Amino acid sequence: MKYKRILLKLSGESLMGSQSFGISAEVLEQYAAEVKAAAALGVEIAVVIGGGNIFRGVNGSKGGVVDRATGDYMGMLATVINAMAIQGAFEKAGLVTRLQTAIKMEQLAEPFIRRRAMRHLEKGRVVIFGAGTGNPYFTTDTAASLRAIEIEADVILKGTRVDGIYTADPEKDPNATRFESISFSQVYELGLEVMDMTAITLCQENKLPIIVFDMNKPGNLSKLLQGESVGTLVS
Repeated sequence: MKYKRILLKLSGESLMGSQSFGISAEVLEQYAAEVKAAAALGVEIAVVIGGGNIFRGVNGSKGGVVDRATGDYMGMLATVINAMAIQGAFEKAGLVTRLQTAIKMEQLAEPFIRRRAMRHLEKGRVVIFGAGTGNPYFTTDTAASLRAIEIEADVILKGTRVDGIYTADPEKDPNATRFESISFSQVYELGLEVMDMTAITLCQENKLPIIVFDMNKPGNLSKLLQGESVGTLVS
């Protein structure tokens, strides 16, 4: 395999499928099948999931519902709901999982302990990280970068609904062109929204590559892990 240990970053919105809100059972089943196939290749897999399908802290604070810090904590709890849903789907598919959260909630999950997470991965368990970094003002992109560095992952795989990074939004601009690969400095210069700047900086400073790919196309994850050219590499 090209990568021995990966961190898969999924957005909360991806779990909605064709719905406008909530969690799609069909998407959960598809993601579970993709991760099971990847695990069968002998790859160690960790997952970070967002919470945008349930609550986004920035939107809550902009709407005057709550202050930013409170909104972000609400968003962290939303990621735990998604993480539990993913855990259930993965285990139904036959995977062995562990859920770790940055905010202690012993009845639901283990607290995040770096060494314990790494031991789980070595034993072939899929480790799901919930509740972001446990701190407000940080996105789940930053949480994914931080956890990937902590567990010594070889790469961050950002699963999206587009097949890579484009010069513009391909869903809005038909003339947008896709990058096969791109450097961190180009991401800065072009202002591309790959991940937020804190996450990008963490990856650049720790020489951790990112691959943005279409998670919704069956087989893409396994192809990527076997070295096929899928998505866009940021390095």
